[in-house]
Amino acid sequence: MSSYTLQQAASLRNKVIGIFFIIIIVPFLLFAYYAHIKSVEGISNANASFSMDYMLQSKRNLDRYLNQLNEQINGIIGNTKFQQLMENSMTPTKDESSFISGMMLLLDQSKSQVDAFRVRVFPIDPNEHPMYINTLDEQKGFQTSNWFKAAQKTITPTWHLFMPAESTYFRPMLSKIKRFTGLHDQIPRGIVITDLTEDQLKRYLSPSQRMKGQRMFLMTRSGYVLYDTADNALAGKLIPSKPLIDSIAASTQKAETLTIDGEKQLVTYVKLDTEQWMLVSTTPLEQLTHPIQEMDKLLVFFLIIYLICCIGVIIYMTLYFTHPLHRLVRSMRKLESGEFQFMLPPSDRRDEIGWLYRGFNNMTGKIQQLLDQTTQAERTKKELEFQVLSHQINPHFLYNTLESIRWKAEYHNMPDISEMVSSLGNLLRLSLNQGKEITTVSREIEQVKAYVRIEQARLGNQVRFLISIDEEVLHAPFLRLLLQPLVENAIHHGIRSNPEKGKIMLTGRREGTDIVIELSDNGQGIPEAVLQELTHPEEKAAPVAKRRGVGLRNVNDRLKLYFGEAYTLQIEARAGSGTRIVLRHPIMEPEEEQA
Repeated sequence: MSSYTLQQAASLRNKVIGIFFIIIIVPFLLFAYYAHIKSVEGISNANASFSMDYMLQSKRNLDRYLNQLNEQINGIIGNTKFQQLMENSMTPTKDESSFISGMMLLLDQSKSQVDAFRVRVFPIDPNEHPMYINTLDEQKGFQTSNWFKAAQKTITPTWHLFMPAESTYFRPMLSKIKRFTGLHDQIPRGIVITDLTEDQLKRYLSPSQRMKGQRMFLMTRSGYVLYDTADNALAGKLIPSKPLIDSIAASTQKAETLTIDGEKQLVTYVKLDTEQWMLVSTTPLEQLTHPIQEMDKLLVFFLIIYLICCIGVIIYMTLYFTHPLHRLVRSMRKLESGEFQFMLPPSDRRDEIGWLYRGFNNMTGKIQQLLDQTTQAERTKKELEFQVLSHQINPHFLYNTLESIRWKAEYHNMPDISEMVSSLGNLLRLSLNQGKEITTVSREIEQVKAYVRIEQARLGNQVRFLISIDEEVLHAPFLRLLLQPLVENAIHHGIRSNPEKGKIMLTGRREGTDIVIELSDNGQGIPEAVLQELTHPEEKAAPVAKRRGVGLRNVNDRLKLYFGEAYTLQIEARAGSGTRIVLRHPIMEPEEEQA
């Protein structure tokens, strides 16, 4: 079998496997994927809801703390001793030592009043109190820093994140900076700085134990991180997610999924009421969906087992159906190459493939039988052709002999014998028609006339024979030996018993695309047995019918053989009432005649 056939068989097998795969495997994969997506979505929504509630509670706690912190700072600023000490520090006769001891005492007392890491107080002009500034253990030049200059100019409290590089503390420190004035004169006296470290902030910003991997941030709305629960890793930096920065700039409260540092995170944020700060929570989705991942591993394992089983079943089912077809295709290729001496192995299958195998074997056997019959028919045909060729000389010899007899009859003055021999010679010549099957209507009429003259000579010119043929059909192609058997039947089986009153009428005309020949006689009619044989040839006719109707049957069969079932003899006859026979013959083109 050719490689093309193998490819076709393999293609069919692959198509069947593909169809089974689509029907069985793909829906399962889609369902598993849909279930996974819905599970992740459900867990994300549940955690988003929990995270939002947790963040709102943290926000309320932090707002409450900041409000309390502000009140505690105001309490220090409003302290009479504190105000008096700051007022005296600005007089020309100020005592630097008394100021230092008094301020240190107040700051020490503030530790129990203010919930903060520490409280620092700076005179409005640090240069006026160099000894005091030295006791604070501050970095040199702090009074020229931007945060200090800004605090000197505004009474509005500000916040500043002190990184280790700009303070004496080794950790980031979030500080509230507030300029204060005298209680009665509104003259700026100094600056109070309240420092908050991780210890204070983590009490209000601590990840939930329920949400593994949660990370909380305190940041400005521009994304600047003030506090990071992950050991302040991002403190003093912008959050590395522009989508998050854009989101918190556009909204004050939201829960969504964003990508931060290349990892998908569940992000929840709320805005504080006391400050323009955002409280942000990020949790890796991978941590939230960890239980699903365990289930996914089990599902993948089950899916692999399921796939292996399904593929095995699919391959078995495919081979069960396609392997017999593959074998059948190979057998068909053998048929195409002319091999018929083989049979497919017997199959006991009761399905369509089994029927196909048995049908193929039956077809192969019948083809072989037909080939044998065709070979035998060809052999017989060759033998007959040889016999025809070997006997072609006999009719011509007979015709020449009849011509010799006619001349001798004329020579001996015997016109009756001469005319009969001449008619017989013409009848023989026209019957032969040079071996051609197609003649013309006029030649058929001549043959009929020759035959009638012979019969008239036999019956004593008692038979009346009338011919009326339209000119337009005389030269039309016509199947030979159709009319003479009809006339012979009319004479021998119609009017022979009463020739002196017998009359035969032959007419011909054109009707549409047909030539219609009508023959009628006034004889005794055609017996019922003959008519039965003509109209029902499949039925077993009586011996007399076979004996008397052979000519009509031959004409009828030849018409059907050449022109189809539509062209048959139409016979109207009743015993003792004469016979009318109508013959229809299609008008043939000249090329059909030659063919």
